[in-house]
Parts: sequence; structure tokens; C-alpha cells
Amino acid sequence: MINGLKKWRLFTLMAALIFFLAGCGREEISTLIPAGGVAQDQFNLLLLSSAVMLFVIIVVTIVYVLAITKFRRSKLGDEMIPEQVEGSAKLEFLWTAIPIVLIIIIAIPTVYQTFDLADTRTMDVEAEDGSMTNLTVNVVAKLYWWEFEYPEQGIVTAQELVVPTDQRVYFNVVSADVKHSFWIPSIGGKIDANPENTNTFYLTFDQESSELEDGVFYGKCAELCGPSHALMDFKVKTMNAEDFEQWVTAMQEEPTSPSDELAQTGEQLFTEKTCIGCHATSGVGTTGGVGPNLATFGDRNRVAGILEHNEENLKAWIQDPQQFKPGNQMPDPSSYNNGEPLTEQELDALAAYLMSLSVEQ
Repeated sequence: MINGLKKWRLFTLMAALIFFLAGCGREEISTLIPAGGVAQDQFNLLLLSSAVMLFVIIVVTIVYVLAITKFRRSKLGDEMIPEQVEGSAKLEFLWTAIPIVLIIIIAIPTVYQTFDLADTRTMDVEAEDGSMTNLTVNVVAKLYWWEFEYPEQGIVTAQELVVPTDQRVYFNVVSADVKHSFWIPSIGGKIDANPENTNTFYLTFDQESSELEDGVFYGKCAELCGPSHALMDFKVKTMNAEDFEQWVTAMQEEPTSPSDELAQTGEQLFTEKTCIGCHATSGVGTTGGVGPNLATFGDRNRVAGILEHNEENLKAWIQDPQQFKPGNQMPDPSSYNNGEPLTEQELDALAAYLMSLSVEQ
């Protein structure tokens, strides 16, 4: 019996620790450290709901404690009968009205924010010159990576979303295969990426990601989509409007061949080994590639969204992509290299070329 109580004490302690640790997090991925207007509104709703629930818990606890202390049999005796309040109109009104009031307190801001966050009427507003006044990004979720198209700017990128701060950014979210879910925890709530229809919403970004430890916010797929669901990450770079315009201009320029001799060899191999058949290396073009657009590969924060961004990890990924992301569509090198694995020299050259693909100064 004593051993059993000790186990329950340990369980209770662990549960309490999990509760407190749930509030810990890094600002680039924590919902409790909002970095955008939408995230802040949702966080405020969370605080309001928590305050109402805490109020209910405190009131119930007080009533419970008073009941078991004031009316103890050992204190009042066996013959004591408390005042009977059955049928009291006053009490029945109170315990009916109070829950209704609490629900209204939660419901009004929740309904307002729900409709406000779904309001995309200004998405297609045009300026006098015919250009869009707001930035729109088409998001396509794929197994297991993300594609981002900027239709007004005519550019496409993958795995790293780049957006300006201090303005609304509208998103058209869809899936190319199975159901996914687009989520940037620090910026706002998730939205489903369905293969059948496009979901539209907006987010705002208040903080430049260069101020963060990793230089990016983290995005996730929040819908179980396959064996590598947990590895379906993307990164978000936020910058001021001027820097964003410079990034767009750099993306719109046609890529130039690298000056490094090893990277030039890698560029040739990239074409010869038919990598170019799946991966575009220019930010200007159409969407729908089998593999991610690599125009900004040298600027990325991670290899394949999960590995530290260096040449060794890149070569390991090219050699055996299934080891890192089971179920992804990247083929084994032997399938496009006459049944033979790539040599160390070929891997060095490909890695050098891919790392040279950069648009950031």
C-alpha cells in the first residue's frame, strides 16, 4: 500500500513538471511568445479563456473547502441539519446566470476574432497601376516539403518562406497529395492544406527573424501525413519591406554560373545526372516541380529542412535520402547513375554547386 502511494506521488510530481515545462519554449517556435498580430490576438483569447477557467476552479474550490470544513459532522454533531435551500429561486438564478455570463465573456471576442481572421476581402485590392496592394503567397504542401509561389512577383521558392514585416501577408494553402496543415507557431494558428480545395487566410509578422538565435521562425506540418510527418518542417525569414524588395529583385534575376571550378563541375553533373529534371535552380518559373526549387539553397537554414546546413550533411542526404526522411520522393543516386553510387569527388562537386546557389548578399 505504501509503495503504491509513493508511485502515485511520483506520477503527480511528473504531471506537475510536464504542466510547467509546457510553458517553456524558444521564441522562434513557441505559441506562448507571439511574434505577429494574429498570434497576439489568439494568445489574448487563450489568456481570457484561462482566466475564466481559473475563476471557475477557484470558486468551486472555495465552496468545496467551506462545505467540508464548516459542516463537518465532528464539529456540528449528528443531529445538526443544515438549512435546506432546495427550490431557492435566488440560487437557481445564480447558478444558471453565472455560466451564461462566463460563456458570453468568452464567446464575444472569440466569434469576433474568428470572423476577423477569416476576412480576406482586401486580398485582391489593386493599386492605381494595377498591381496588388497586398502580398499573396501560394503555399503547396508536398511529401515532405513546402513550395512557396509569389504570383504577383513571378517567383517560386521552397522550404524557406520569405515575407516582409508590418503588413498583412495572404496565403492560399493547398496540398498536392495527402492532407497536410500549415502552421507557424510563433506567428499564428494552423490551417489545413487539402488536396481538394484551397484555404485562404492571412498572417502578420512583427519581428525580423535576423534578431532570433537561428535567424528564422520555424514552421511545421500539423497534420499526420506519413512516416516523415514529424520531419516536414519549413523555415520563415522575415525582413523589413526594403530588404524584402531587394530579395524579390535578386530572385527575379536569372542565375549565373559559379566562378569556383569545383562548383562549375557540380553544375555540369547536376545537368548530366538529370537532377535538373526534378529541381529548378532559378527563382523565376512555374510551380509543380517533383522536387523543391533550389534557387536559394545556399541561403537556407537547414538541409532537407532538418539537417544542419553544411556540405557534409548535404552529401549524406544525396547519398541516402531515405535514411533521413523515410517515404520522401528523392531517388537513390544509383537510380540515375547507371546503377552505381556517386563517387566522393562527384558528391563534393554537387555540394559545392548547390551551396553556391544564393540570392542573398
